[in-house]
Amino acid sequence: MIKTRIAALALALSFLSATISFAANPHMGTWKLNESKSKIPAGMNKNMTVVYSEQKDQMKVVVDGIGKNGKPIHGVWIGKADGKAYKSQGNLPWDAASYKTVNDRSYEITTMKGGKIYSQGRSEISADGKTRTVNTSGTTEDGKKFKTMSVYDRG
Repeated sequence: MIKTRIAALALALSFLSATISFAANPHMGTWKLNESKSKIPAGMNKNMTVVYSEQKDQMKVVVDGIGKNGKPIHGVWIGKADGKAYKSQGNLPWDAASYKTVNDRSYEITTMKGGKIYSQGRSEISADGKTRTVNTSGTTEDGKKFKTMSVYDRG
């Protein structure tokens, strides 16, 4: 009887710990692009939905959107927010990214293509946790400079 109670308590504490850990990072969850609040130049990809989730000691970022050619884009990145580059999979304009924690609501993000920097920016969650703003600048494959501001609403 006591062993059962201890096991049940341990299980409950495990779930509570996992929930607190997940809730501690405000980036985690689904984010939907708010096009009316965003400033994305014509001819640029649009990341329509971005989903952050925790996977053990790493995070997984899944991006779905529309490419500059109007066709769907999809990518998956799994890594740590330690400033190191981790490879991505899919048909995004970049093939690796590094995330670095700035504070409890912000990441610095650098994307790369073939080892060269494609874009650099910052992802920041609003104080109320309902909005994610990503400001980036970079250079396209054909050498054109760009700046974007993508605003996302929690989905």
